[in-house]
Amino acid sequence: MSTAFFIPTVNLMGAGCLTEAADAIKGHGFKKALIVTDKILSQIGMVKQVADLLAERNVESVVFDGTQPNPTINNVEAGLELLKAGGCDFVISLGGGSPHDCAKGIALVAANGGKIADYEGVDRSAKPQLPLVAINTTAGTASEMTRFCIITDEARHIKMAIVDKHTTPLMSVNDPELMLAKPASLTAATGMDALTHAIEAYVSTAATPITDAVAIKAIELIQANLRTAVKDGQNLEAREQMAYAQFMAGMAFNNASLGYVHAMAHQLGGFYDLPHGVCNAVLLPHVQRYNAQVCPERLTDVAKAMGVNVDGLSAEQGAAAAIEAIQALSRDVGIPAGLEQLGAKKEDIPVLADNALKDACGFTNPKQATHEEISGIFAAAF
Repeated sequence: MSTAFFIPTVNLMGAGCLTEAADAIKGHGFKKALIVTDKILSQIGMVKQVADLLAERNVESVVFDGTQPNPTINNVEAGLELLKAGGCDFVISLGGGSPHDCAKGIALVAANGGKIADYEGVDRSAKPQLPLVAINTTAGTASEMTRFCIITDEARHIKMAIVDKHTTPLMSVNDPELMLAKPASLTAATGMDALTHAIEAYVSTAATPITDAVAIKAIELIQANLRTAVKDGQNLEAREQMAYAQFMAGMAFNNASLGYVHAMAHQLGGFYDLPHGVCNAVLLPHVQRYNAQVCPERLTDVAKAMGVNVDGLSAEQGAAAAIEAIQALSRDVGIPAGLEQLGAKKEDIPVLADNALKDACGFTNPKQATHEEISGIFAAAF
């Protein structure tokens, strides 16, 4: 069976690479950027830093900083209006997963027309999005390098999963200097998001030797560096290693896809407007306990990557050890213990389960679930 491997054309990594990105933008001949970001990054001066680098190279910019933590259809439409009014010929996303996803939505509709909801599903667009340079400021979502775009439909209270090769950015930028001093809670949530990406890709039915290699290395780096990054937000080495980890986790799931953790977390985010990384972290051990019925050997590999001595353990014992290691890391970085603490309600489980089973991310889960089984996983996570 043939496979395709998707990744941006250019991926800049390491301290100080933001300047290299600005030079590359000039080299492409772009004239005017729509910078898609959020109000916090505007307030702390990071947007101005990027705009000034562009201006020094005679590249103009306008700023859309209205991205919400779970970007919405309205966010995409507002940004698109500003792009058209400004005559922008490319898009820059600056931030974490929310600005990246919002920017992808804007750039995709700008090139293909229609509404962003038209592209829900897999490869629904006809042509590539407007050129997108994705500058990352967190180590977690890997949206800066993936073909995944998650947009909240406010009317339906769901997150639309848009998986489209045409949303792959032209260039990704991971400069750990932009990640310093981020709040511990954000570092923890995004780091656990990256761990979820790596583990779901590793147990996915679409995994390949390439995705396996980067997934396992990502897990090793997260185990070794996330606690430090959370405890000491100014630790450049830990930040850089987490940047590499989340990027490799992105390489893995961008090509092997995901599983029920994401399919379920999307419903929690769309229904309650909850932080995506935290939802993933809470659900991750419960979904893997379900998956252990069919792939305990793979989860034993996860345990080993998380520093567990698996010598002499059966596959079932190794899978249990992986789940324990996941829960230990979550506790150590301050992730809430259950969905009830996040404000989710048990009476909503039937509709959450309905929508989770329709989410494209669940199609590559190693074991396909019934409505009753998905409901049981949600209940266990409370």
